[in-house]
Amino acid sequence: MKILVIDDQQLVLLSLEKAFTDLGYEVKCCDNVFDAVLVYDDYRPDLVIADINMPVMPEGTEEDDTATIINMKAAGLEVLKYIRFVKEDDTPVMILSGNVDEEIIEKGFELGASDYMKKPLSLNEIGIRVRRLIGGEAPGVKKEEEKERFIQNACVGVVIPCYNEEKRLLNEEFKSFVHRNLGYHLCFVNDGSTDNTLEVLRELEKGYEGRISVYDCEKNGGKAEAVRQGMLHLAKESQFDYIGFLDADLSTNFDDFRDLVTTITNSEFKIVSGSRISRMGADITKESARKIISMSINFIIRKTLGMEFRDTQCGAKVMTKDMVEILFNKKFLTKWLFDVEIFMRMKKLFGNEEAQKMLCEQPLKRWIHADGSKLSFKDSFKIIGQIGQIAVHYR
Repeated sequence: MKILVIDDQQLVLLSLEKAFTDLGYEVKCCDNVFDAVLVYDDYRPDLVIADINMPVMPEGTEEDDTATIINMKAAGLEVLKYIRFVKEDDTPVMILSGNVDEEIIEKGFELGASDYMKKPLSLNEIGIRVRRLIGGEAPGVKKEEEKERFIQNACVGVVIPCYNEEKRLLNEEFKSFVHRNLGYHLCFVNDGSTDNTLEVLRELEKGYEGRISVYDCEKNGGKAEAVRQGMLHLAKESQFDYIGFLDADLSTNFDDFRDLVTTITNSEFKIVSGSRISRMGADITKESARKIISMSINFIIRKTLGMEFRDTQCGAKVMTKDMVEILFNKKFLTKWLFDVEIFMRMKKLFGNEEAQKMLCEQPLKRWIHADGSKLSFKDSFKIIGQIGQIAVHYR
């Protein structure tokens, strides 16, 4: 039995191709309407699974006159139209999408869709629906495990800067996360590490190609530059709906990061930033002296920004791809306070009032202080000088 899968996000194609192959099906994949039509004619599949939102033409080619008249919000339905009305075939067509527009869903069924699957959904559910339409069953399939593996309704790239993080990277949580969350890609940026970080990262990547990648900076340029290069690197890929960054120590863990993604997906915000201090009045440290310094630094940052952001330095943020391209195109002044610079750049580009409408500060539920992640008192005083440098530069 043959299946044609059409989706413009490589993470989705990877997941479905592997899942259906394991179930004993033959699979081909396409990432645009034009190629899908050509492959359909040649491949003659027993089932077509098509995303609703996708490009009409292959990436890098100019769209012809036909493409301009297609409803770009539901271009995937053009494949369904072609099968039903041009080829006059009754091949089962399953629509897979995060699109919740009821008119588009209704239109799909009017055109003859056999089934509609709304993201997020488990690989187990997809397998059940496919078998219902065309039959087939693979022996020894781990159904319970597949129930816990989900294709999210958005594809997210996550940059993780790494400088001498050899021991932390041995944490199995990274592999476990991408194994279960099929809409996520982790991009580890090696920031000129002097230990075995790069070797560990290469091992981490094995077996998870497409879900884990390594961006190697030969020289240490500081966290700000590592994050900047990683963000711009991921922004070149069309598949990502959102791109964010996270610390390798997982002081903000993946559960909290997914909460940030959920917020930005279900809102009009352009950036959602994690916040440690604002969660029910929690302290970022138990040490009173360090707490006083931290609170003082945050007060100075708020006054410099002119925004009531309680915690700019969390180290976990997610944003729309268009924000990445305009906020990370130039190097940051400082190695530590690039988060503050991101907000300053937004103010400069959009104005204070509009920038605040685009930003969301979300309390974290599970944040911890990882061993070795604290700044020294000396570093804390350096930060105050850097805040002044930022204030002068962006004014």
